[in-house]
Amino acid sequence: MLMWIALLTVIVMLGAAVAVLTLENYLAAVVAASVVSLGLSVLFTLLQAPDVALAEAAVGAGLSSVIFALALRRMELWKIK
Repeated sequence: MLMWIALLTVIVMLGAAVAVLTLENYLAAVVAASVVSLGLSVLFTLLQAPDVALAEAAVGAGLSSVIFALALRRMELWKIK
């Protein structure tokens, strides 16, 4: 059961990573990148490293997504085309 959860998480992460590269909307690409980071934190949890998972979720998905979104807003690239 644990292997299936890990496999599903990796598939979601790969899909989100491809979406980051192919999306033309920058804000959607930032959201997809945070999905990759959240998937990585799930994998760290499955590998029984909850401290690393918490740090990845807080920094990778939380803080960096906010910083990217604020940078897009500052450069006026955050608007939906």
